[in-house]
Amino acid sequence: MNKAVIADLPKVELHNHLDGGLRVETVIELAAAIDYPGLPSTDRAELEDWFLQDDSGSLESYLAGFEHTIAVMQTKTAIERVAYESGLDAAADGVVYAEIRFAPSLNTQRGLAQEDAIEAALAGFAQAEAEAPVTLRLIVDAMRNEPDSMAAAKAATRFAGQGVVGFDLAGPEFGFPADDHAEACALALDNGLGLTIHAGEAEGPESIRTAIEKCGAQRIGHGIRIIEDLEFANGEVTRLGDIAMVVRDQQIPLEVCPTSNIHTLGINAASHPLGLLTRHGFNVTLSTDNRLMSAVTLSDELRLAVDYHGYDLTDLCRVTLAALDAAFIDEAERAPIRAIVAAGYAR
Repeated sequence: MNKAVIADLPKVELHNHLDGGLRVETVIELAAAIDYPGLPSTDRAELEDWFLQDDSGSLESYLAGFEHTIAVMQTKTAIERVAYESGLDAAADGVVYAEIRFAPSLNTQRGLAQEDAIEAALAGFAQAEAEAPVTLRLIVDAMRNEPDSMAAAKAATRFAGQGVVGFDLAGPEFGFPADDHAEACALALDNGLGLTIHAGEAEGPESIRTAIEKCGAQRIGHGIRIIEDLEFANGEVTRLGDIAMVVRDQQIPLEVCPTSNIHTLGINAASHPLGLLTRHGFNVTLSTDNRLMSAVTLSDELRLAVDYHGYDLTDLCRVTLAALDAAFIDEAERAPIRAIVAAGYAR
């Protein structure tokens, strides 16, 4: 399957961080606008190389670049621009539906309220939707290493039905269990938002168990370390542990971001568990996570699945529709997007 075919396919993305996907030239221009002195370089090529975290080897190291993207996203104008460009970039890659997430609590360093940041992101999405064939929705993150998850959840619920469709716990997993924020998760769910939680990325299956059983997560961000709850003999899976069985049997969607996982976990494309999870019936979807830090598009992620894990056109269609089925929207919104996907694959 050649690159042109993959580029032309309609795509659905569930796990994309707004502050992890800025254009490098936008970072430079926004830094100049607020006299931010912290960029490692103002040369486009040098800064692009600096942001690429392909040898980070850990989630904590990988997250270091966010210091600078967040620093330049402290005004409504900047957030709106980044959201607008993110939508256009997604559409240019063939994405027809995307849920893009960010933590508005991180955008309050210069006086913005969390609600201001959310409004700005939604305005940017609306502008992109007016210019490109893409539907964009927002997931609000709370940082699991901060104590203000209730404030983030309250801000998110004020925009339920107005473009905000979900709530998430992001940030470092080690030492910051999801159930520390169970009250915020419950508030989001009670107000009609979908709940996805980063788990099974930096920590193992127990973090996934906590997200599901103690917080009510409906989707899992990453989740690939669920394979640690599988038993193997001669390279074949012989038994699923209890949490792996729950995830598989209940078809809890895994928002798998292969390139990001390769960069944070120090694995290679061939050894990524994407193929194994697919073969054993887990509900896998594909996303980019952070397009800037991983220098990746969703087309690249689909290509990785084809080249290293035996995906064919049928598989790509299946995971695309799985992502759409898992999207935090109702069937009235989903149906026309499903028709677009079906028509694109029929071509």
